[in-house]
Amino acid sequence: MTTAAQPFLQFEDVTKTYPGVTALQGVSFGVRTGSVHALMGENGAGKSTLLKTLSGAHQPTSGQLLLDGVPHVFKSTSDALAAGVAVIYQELHLIPGMTVAENIYLGHLPARRGLVNRQQLHDQAAAQLKRLGEDIDPDTLLAQLPIGQRQMVEIAKALSRGARVIAFDEPTSSLSAREIDKLFNVIRDLRTEGCVILYVTHRMEEIFKLCDACTVLRDGRHVRTHATLDGVTPALLVQDMVGRDIADVFGYSPRPHGGPALEVTDVSGRGVNSPITLSVAKGEILGLFGLIGAGRTEFLKLLFGAEPLSSGTVRVHGHPVPLKSPRDAIDVGLAYCTEDRKRDGIVPILSVMENCNISARPAHLRAGCLIDETWEKTNARQQVDSLKVRTPSLTQLIKHLSGGNQQKVILGRWLSTNIRVLLLDEPTRGIDIGAKSEIYQIIFRLAREGAGIVVVSSDLPEVLGLADRVAVMREGEISAVLTRAEATPERVLAHALPLEKTSVA
Repeated sequence: MTTAAQPFLQFEDVTKTYPGVTALQGVSFGVRTGSVHALMGENGAGKSTLLKTLSGAHQPTSGQLLLDGVPHVFKSTSDALAAGVAVIYQELHLIPGMTVAENIYLGHLPARRGLVNRQQLHDQAAAQLKRLGEDIDPDTLLAQLPIGQRQMVEIAKALSRGARVIAFDEPTSSLSAREIDKLFNVIRDLRTEGCVILYVTHRMEEIFKLCDACTVLRDGRHVRTHATLDGVTPALLVQDMVGRDIADVFGYSPRPHGGPALEVTDVSGRGVNSPITLSVAKGEILGLFGLIGAGRTEFLKLLFGAEPLSSGTVRVHGHPVPLKSPRDAIDVGLAYCTEDRKRDGIVPILSVMENCNISARPAHLRAGCLIDETWEKTNARQQVDSLKVRTPSLTQLIKHLSGGNQQKVILGRWLSTNIRVLLLDEPTRGIDIGAKSEIYQIIFRLAREGAGIVVVSSDLPEVLGLADRVAVMREGEISAVLTRAEATPERVLAHALPLEKTSVA
């Protein structure tokens, strides 16, 4: 049994190797009962692999996992759940077409005489939701719930299995501030009940707000475990993660601006309720901030031709763009990095090289129809080296890379073309601080080279750290455009909040 000095969950010398890659090497640390233990590290540090080992999705090559001092070998996720271990991933494992109750008890539905006992199912699900402070009708289709409530359903699903060890993988990446506060309260309650919480995040402020201890991984190895956060600073955690100091993660410096790179006049369409007019100069970084549902992503899709314009014109370097499709935008040097890189950005079944070259390939075909293998390899190697993409080879499937490295490959895709305007939607979501710093430097480099850049981010410090000007969206329209000097956090938020909740000086 666990003693006061013995953690309930222990990783002992856990190693995981894949062909050509060592994802984890001799990782050892423990997590105590009734604690929230942060797991941090750069993308590619081994956090996801460790969670998959904990969940039973992968088995370690060597080493072992102990629960309450007893070694366990999970050959499947079912084995882990049966032992009271649940992992709640950033991409929730739920079925939108089923009810909330069915999702909570999927795999162990209460039955009588071979038939599902619907009343018992409803009552048990309601009890689990009430435990989490959620007033959700268990018979509601999951698809009708917002992401924050879906996450609560995932937690209820874990608790219905009697989970005592719960790991959260970047749980706040798609949540509003109110939903984050509610999640934190639920996690604190679980801690009070004696659960073991392993919490993976890139957001430094969450560590100090929620967690009791912290373990840092780097390059698949255990760097350090802080048994308490007393005296621990963000700078120390950053140094643990990246092996170096990052004094200023943004590194902003002013640069000269030229004539208009992008001109948007009276543009409207799906998600944009009032026609938008604004411009971005050559060499300028325009930050676009707004709360969830403000219409930021929808606006970028209109500019890229991914959604049809209802009205208005878009000019790049003074020339109107027809924008009947994204190909029209790409042809004039307008590029777009999507918010959801896994769904809309990468092509997961293709290699790093193919993902890097796919947009520029038409301009480099031999005889107009044959792939130029020499150019393909040369360009991909140049982009991978320049952007410091961590990959064992150019032929590695991109789906096996970390999120930060996938994002760099997408940037490399657009750097392979003649970029004039770059639209970036949440470019550092789910990316560690070291990779963020590298991506920021790429953005600044492109601006210095004369590109016009629009950066959408839900992270206000990121917007303020990068932008020369900040445009604020509220309820499908631009509510303010502020200079860097004018864009204080208070003023930006005041313009972002719904009108009935704010008065702007």
